[in-house]
Amino acid sequence: MANSSHVTHFTLRAYLDSGVLRWLYFLIISTVYVLIVLSNLLLIAVICFSRTLHEPMYIFLCSLFVNELWGSTGLFPFLMFQILQDVHQISAPLCFAQIFLVFSYGHVELGTLAVMSYDRYQAICFPLQYHSNMTHTKVLTLIALTWLLLFAAVFILVSLSAHLKLCGEVINKVYCDNYSVIKLACSDITAISIYGMAHLCLLIASPLSVILFTYMHIFRVCFSGSKQTRQKAMSTCVPHLASIMNFALGVSFEILQSRFDMTALPNMLRVFISIYFLTVQPLLNPLMYGLKLSAG
Repeated sequence: MANSSHVTHFTLRAYLDSGVLRWLYFLIISTVYVLIVLSNLLLIAVICFSRTLHEPMYIFLCSLFVNELWGSTGLFPFLMFQILQDVHQISAPLCFAQIFLVFSYGHVELGTLAVMSYDRYQAICFPLQYHSNMTHTKVLTLIALTWLLLFAAVFILVSLSAHLKLCGEVINKVYCDNYSVIKLACSDITAISIYGMAHLCLLIASPLSVILFTYMHIFRVCFSGSKQTRQKAMSTCVPHLASIMNFALGVSFEILQSRFDMTALPNMLRVFISIYFLTVQPLLNPLMYGLKLSAG
């Protein structure tokens, strides 16, 4: 992903002039990162070493937790380093590497939530055929396709961005963002715009369609079934729905900040909004599913 423009580094303008408070911010961010790593690793270990949890739903959860580690690692060590610096810059290759990490995290998160909704659809709408429909081979194939296809698609997108000719080097965020880099382009962006639209339709609209389709049928079964059926269905779907809604909220914050001028907001609030989906989602998922595991 070599950058063909003459920009060798980017300046990140969203960092606060925190002075002596930088060590407090460093401590807070470090604590959050440690909590994310420990909680996700703990649940991965519990699922891997407990034979009773070697079911499709928990295997998908394991993939989700691995992705939380992947995405948070793309942000938090970088934030911890930048907070302690007086000049907030990042080299172009590292910037595009971070874009790949963050974008691939977001896409795999959505893809994994989609296959998890398909799993819940099979379990609730076709309970008698569930184990024959959701074999271990099928589950592992779905996980592998989710990661490999989305990684490849994001790599192509970032490669197109990396070869743009840029006429600026200032990014108004605390980390590198693909849309912010594209806004700096002074060369033809037709190719990346076309690919971006295809990317949006195939890799974002498709998982969303799967989630909507499966939950329409799940709710239909819940409303037409017995009280016991509804309780059993909702006990497995509530954490998943909460994760979907939280992720959608974080992505909405990201889109709003990237596309609109939010300078009227306090700096601290703008920073929190920009890292919401990379912070709250990796913290929330282990909490919700950990409580479910302990209750079950």
